[in-house]
Amino acid sequence: MITIRAERPGDEAGVRRVNLAAFDTAMEADLVDALRAGARSYVAFVAVDGDEIVGHVAFTPVTVDGAEVGAMGLAPLAVLPARQRQGIGSRLTREGLEHLRADGCSFVVLVGHAAYYPRFGFVPASRLALRCQWPDVPDDVWLVAVLDPRALPASGGDVRFEGAFGDLV
Repeated sequence: MITIRAERPGDEAGVRRVNLAAFDTAMEADLVDALRAGARSYVAFVAVDGDEIVGHVAFTPVTVDGAEVGAMGLAPLAVLPARQRQGIGSRLTREGLEHLRADGCSFVVLVGHAAYYPRFGFVPASRLALRCQWPDVPDDVWLVAVLDPRALPASGGDVRFEGAFGDLV
């Protein structure tokens, strides 16, 4: 049975193993390590089967036009390849978003699969005039889920992820 819980000290090696297995390079695993060590805020959840970590999702703050707006970026989401297509990534995403909503997060952005993330309420960020820090990211994969519409910047703006993204991405 899969349990979703907050990442905690001692999970680092299991989280790294999941990210190394789920992606073609070590970039995402290195990114998680850097975010955990240096992000202003690091909110992460793991999917656990028995005592094995089989999935992971991380959220870190983003700014809009250089200002803190109570928003987060989702990246990365990883599930062990042998455990994919079993709903683990969906559970991690849903429970992470619900935690952030309860914590007062205004919105969550990501660069991700256009066919996967809309089921969680993500829409193209361009609809809200939110621009990605990487200008070559296609519109259909630059996505936002609004958790509190009252807290959205009225005129949109330029969204920037934590510094570690610029160092590794």
